[in-house]
Amino acid sequence: MEFVTVAALKQQAGEQPQRLAVDAELQGRSERQTKTGKPYLVLSFADATGSFNLNAWSDAPLFEAASQFGDGTVLRLDAEWTQNQWGVNAANLSWERLDSDALETFYAGDAETAERQRAAWKTIRDFCSSIADPRLSTLCAHFLDEYGARFRRAAAARKNHHARRGGLAEHVAQMMCAADAFCSVYPQLNRDLMLAGVLFHDCGKLWENQYPEQGFAQGHSLYGEMLGHIPLGIELVNKLWHEILETPAAKGWLAEEPPSEHVRLHLMHLIAAHHGALEFGSPTLPRTPEAFALHHIDNLDAKLEMMKDAYAESNELADGIYEKRFPLPANPVAPLPAYEAAPESPAKPAGDLLL
Repeated sequence: MEFVTVAALKQQAGEQPQRLAVDAELQGRSERQTKTGKPYLVLSFADATGSFNLNAWSDAPLFEAASQFGDGTVLRLDAEWTQNQWGVNAANLSWERLDSDALETFYAGDAETAERQRAAWKTIRDFCSSIADPRLSTLCAHFLDEYGARFRRAAAARKNHHARRGGLAEHVAQMMCAADAFCSVYPQLNRDLMLAGVLFHDCGKLWENQYPEQGFAQGHSLYGEMLGHIPLGIELVNKLWHEILETPAAKGWLAEEPPSEHVRLHLMHLIAAHHGALEFGSPTLPRTPEAFALHHIDNLDAKLEMMKDAYAESNELADGIYEKRFPLPANPVAPLPAYEAAPESPAKPAGDLLL
């Protein structure tokens, strides 16, 4: 029996059954009915690397057993796993609850994800430390000091991309790298504003896509449901901004150019416009070079993460062609490998030359 993470399970499961065991936390359940009226359950499971849904049919042992499992229960699921366009399936499934020692290991997460997220956090701190504008630099530092732990737990989404504990930090770190590169190509962009905009563009997801201090079940909040992350982000930046104005350093900002109020307004515009279109939830459209750049960097990083997941988890329809994965617009095709020059053939000794 091979133990795998949720991400590895989704990568390895395909048309042919594979016997694998995965430790996962029950996030929730929903009751459904088949077309013939038979009840079944959709159980949502997650670990540090991702999540999946598992159907418990009314004639399967898991259906009755699920009533004994509260949300947050951590199970070891041992089954013959397959995967198709509708998701993951488990045959000959057995399960057991994890004990205290195994739970501690589970909540620590897998080493690869933990290391990747530590690196992402360092990237974020380093870029924020490089911001020259004292207003934006102080604001970013204040945010990371006050909300850093909560930020490091948040997901970037509920599904589609970076939808895992710590996913927001990974998303923001990669976007900061891209924003820094963009600014070297387009020097007219305000680098300080771009980096701060990346940090704060999804900061409302600290309430919309949040995790508890321990566990991998992404929760819901009234603030996230009733306002959404863009209004929450604007409100948070305004709160933090007025807090730093009360610090002694703020007295020296009166003579700074551009004026502090303009800096605050441009930063809030980046948050408000980062979805790029009114129909996608932005209350306003991009109106500055930085707003356009941030929108496209955000969208590009999300799409490339979706492509990576599609290659890892989707079945191949033909050589190099993968099943369509929502919300990607078409069947993904394997990327072209980078060119590698062929090694040179060793020269023949002079004595072997034909005369």
